[in-house]
Amino acid sequence: MLDVRRMQVLRTVVTSGSVTAAATTLGYTPSAISQQIAALEKEAGIALLERVGRGVRPTAAGLLLTEYADTIGRQVAEAETALADLRTGRTGRLAVRYFATAGAPLVAPAVARLRAEHPGVQVELKLIDPDDPLPAVKEGRADLALVVRPRGADPDGVRLLHLLDDTYFAVLPAAHPLADRAALELADLADEPWVGSEWPGPCLDAQLEACAEAGFRPRFVVESEDYITAQGFVAAGLGVALVPRLGLGSRHPDVAVRRLTAPEPQRSIHAAVRETAPPQPALRTFVRALRDAAEASGPQQATPGCGSMS
Repeated sequence: MLDVRRMQVLRTVVTSGSVTAAATTLGYTPSAISQQIAALEKEAGIALLERVGRGVRPTAAGLLLTEYADTIGRQVAEAETALADLRTGRTGRLAVRYFATAGAPLVAPAVARLRAEHPGVQVELKLIDPDDPLPAVKEGRADLALVVRPRGADPDGVRLLHLLDDTYFAVLPAAHPLADRAALELADLADEPWVGSEWPGPCLDAQLEACAEAGFRPRFVVESEDYITAQGFVAAGLGVALVPRLGLGSRHPDVAVRRLTAPEPQRSIHAAVRETAPPQPALRTFVRALRDAAEASGPQQATPGCGSMS
């Protein structure tokens, strides 16, 4: 195999016209340059230079390798520039996995911020409900995923960065007797038929754990696994449901939404990143933007009116 560094030495000899001039340019001795050329000729199996007076000129083979050396030199310089752009966050790709209710309030403003600060970085967005995105993060197929997990429970190989605790609210038929109250205790719903609003997994687990703390297990009569559909079933009088604040963006006109206490069910939303991921300016920017978006969508922005929603 041809040694690329020796090809660059040959290129310098050819462009400068002599071994001595090349030695001066490269900071080597003429003897070291001659040794490099001799080794390259051995690799190529053909003479690359011929003497002309006090200088040298390339043979046909030497001219061919010089042209390739010039191309390689340009490509290496381009590679160094591209690598510097990637290292500083001017270019690259960020693969993000997210679930539906996090899209508008969290992911959308974060992507807009990333495009403003790192316009050369491409963002690959993929909706993951109901798939678990953590294997993709752990294996490096995704740079970041938004997930619901209990706080303080980092999976192996993944770091969870807490963004916010998303509170669940009770969704009742508008004419339900409990709708007259500004707030409810979770136990008030113990004897009600329930409309399921979650896929089996950490979101549903958050509901069930809160109900267990309140001393009951909900009786599900309908499984919808979708917040908008769940509200439709509730509006039709089939039962009550719990819907997180981020899932209340599209509210059915025939339901009432009420605060819950004793306990207040919550799901913890995190940004999951690979524990051994190398530093990435674009990823740092995206995480900061997610945290800012989470803070902007916090309870002070959405809950004051929930007590009177109907």
